[in-house]
Amino acid sequence: MTNTEQDRWSRVKGRLRTTVGEDVYTSWFARMDLEGVQDESVRLSVPTRFLKSWIQAHYADRVLSCWQAEMPEVHRIDLTVRTAVRPSPTPKEIPAPAETRRVERPEGRPSVELRSTATAPVSASHDALGGSPLDPRLTFASFVVGRSNTLAHAAARQVAEGRRGDPVMFNPLYIHAGVGLGKTHLLQAVTWAGNSGGERKVLYLTAEKFMYGFVAALKTQTALAFKEALRGIDVLVIDDLQFLQGKSTQAEFCHTLNALIDAGRQVVIAADRPPSDLESLDDRVRSRLAGGLVVEMGSLGEELRLGILKSRVAAARVHHASFDVPDEVLDYLSRTITHNGRDLEGAINRLLAHSKLNNQPVTLEMAEREVRDLIRPQEPKRIKIEDIQRVVARQYNVSRSDLLSSRRTANVVRPRQVAMYLAKTLTLRSLPEIGRRFGGRDHTTVLHAVRKIEALVAKDNSLSEEVESLKRQLQE
Repeated sequence: MTNTEQDRWSRVKGRLRTTVGEDVYTSWFARMDLEGVQDESVRLSVPTRFLKSWIQAHYADRVLSCWQAEMPEVHRIDLTVRTAVRPSPTPKEIPAPAETRRVERPEGRPSVELRSTATAPVSASHDALGGSPLDPRLTFASFVVGRSNTLAHAAARQVAEGRRGDPVMFNPLYIHAGVGLGKTHLLQAVTWAGNSGGERKVLYLTAEKFMYGFVAALKTQTALAFKEALRGIDVLVIDDLQFLQGKSTQAEFCHTLNALIDAGRQVVIAADRPPSDLESLDDRVRSRLAGGLVVEMGSLGEELRLGILKSRVAAARVHHASFDVPDEVLDYLSRTITHNGRDLEGAINRLLAHSKLNNQPVTLEMAEREVRDLIRPQEPKRIKIEDIQRVVARQYNVSRSDLLSSRRTANVVRPRQVAMYLAKTLTLRSLPEIGRRFGGRDHTTVLHAVRKIEALVAKDNSLSEEVESLKRQLQE
């Protein structure tokens, strides 16, 4: 990929993020990569078939429009599914057929054609129990431990080193973090380590793969065999649980979770938020998940970012012995690229490509030029509804239980309405979810509170200052 293409891709991603919003972009487009640009077509790739089909169904036109804003001559987007490891085909496996979907554009404008060609064979019986692809680089040996992930790493090692028949210390192990902070790395490390001993059956599945397998089993009337096979797993590892959809699929997941835990089998799960924030999941599932060990992997500190960069440089030197990154460049990257580990790895890849292709040493000036689009503004603090309730209760000298209660006295109603207003304006939670967090209230009650405080803030300077003060306390 040329520097020009890389710059265009960065601008397209910026347009896409602005068009769909940060939350949607992170969920569906953060793992989309540019493979190349040729004539009138752009080749993009995503890691799973689920992401491919979702983008085809909901965002085809937007992706094309963002590219055409940069390159008007582009008339087609080729979207492919990539995998980290391509397994060797066996006689029972057949290649997945290419899928093409044409979206007609209005007023005679060009169509967008999204093609999916799987890069790994798919079992003819659609059996998800072969597991999702594993990246051989994602092991405990390559995982860099820091203050923000020490507990998650220790818990994952404990699971991986367990033996069949050993008592399970915590079940399920639930790890949550934002994009690119190491969740998938830890889960795949558990799988690699667990399977290397040969004693236990360790199965790694994405939520999309679990859904795909269950639906395929229903269609082929082999659901009972699918369920029994899952219940025979010693360690079940589920990644990206936030994508689990469908009542029947969630019900089956809940039954599988209960059966494995009750039988003393280990379950490890990762998602981008804690169980209580997974609004799409059934209450029973959230409750069971919260009953295990829930660990958050925090943002990467500067020291940890520097460690990751050094680790990636060392890994690159295995194949490129002359590749060298000066300490001043590593310090610069660790200070300025703060978003996630994938951006750090991407920065090293860019420096390696530029150094090798142009036969030039890595310098600070080159680094500043090559990674400028990876330097993002600092994200605002992630505010939780529980934090809002605590700060508001302290401000108005009431208890958190008062805010959740049915009391209608004036000294409780106003703080409760302010807290609901802040929950709506400072978090991404929906009105029904906010109502549920405030004592199981209806979403119309929350809407009334939000409109009430909006109206009062517009004309009451004292209340406006109070609300701004609360916002500053929550964002500090």
